[in-house]
Amino acid sequence: MYAPQEDTELLVGALSEEPVPPGADVLDVGTGSGALAVAAARRGARVTAVDVSRRAVCAARLNALRAGVPVRVRRGNLFAPVRGRSFDLILANPPYVPAPADHGLPRGAARAWDAGGDGRLVLDRICQEAPALMRPGGVLLLVQSELSGPELTVGHLRAAGLKAAVTWRRRIAFGPVLRGREHWLRERGLLPPTENKEELVVVRAELPV
Repeated sequence: MYAPQEDTELLVGALSEEPVPPGADVLDVGTGSGALAVAAARRGARVTAVDVSRRAVCAARLNALRAGVPVRVRRGNLFAPVRGRSFDLILANPPYVPAPADHGLPRGAARAWDAGGDGRLVLDRICQEAPALMRPGGVLLLVQSELSGPELTVGHLRAAGLKAAVTWRRRIAFGPVLRGREHWLRERGLLPPTENKEELVVVRAELPV
């Protein structure tokens, strides 16, 4: 778990443009500190937040309590704790940073950012599993890096029958994780030789009524 950063801010901005009627069922998957869950709950939504990290679950519960909003927080792997349920809105800020093969499966704090050699270890699962949890007219808002193939995310979601597109973009300076593997990313061709910023995007997908 790590403190909210630019990707969370970008997703909060996208959330602010969504009509979230009071009582709407919202899922925040990979909630981390619970910032997105709290933002949705402040608008009167019924929010369920999920994270695989015990520390994140505790932090999300504490932050919801401090904010004075009700958030149901569950520990589990991605959508496992909410099987059989459906939602009007799903928010996702998953791990999306490509990682060298010698890093192995993400462990500890790295579970919040490392996502396999192409950065899609969790993204592909979301694309595959989220549509089954969406109600007709429901929306998925997902944030990721340009380094992990937003066009693949859009394509997978469209193939699942959703209307999907990139709706928000923001260029940011490299954070400590990218700076630490900048040379590897350039060797892989994921970063141009002179590029010193990363683009974050929000993918919005809607299940037609």
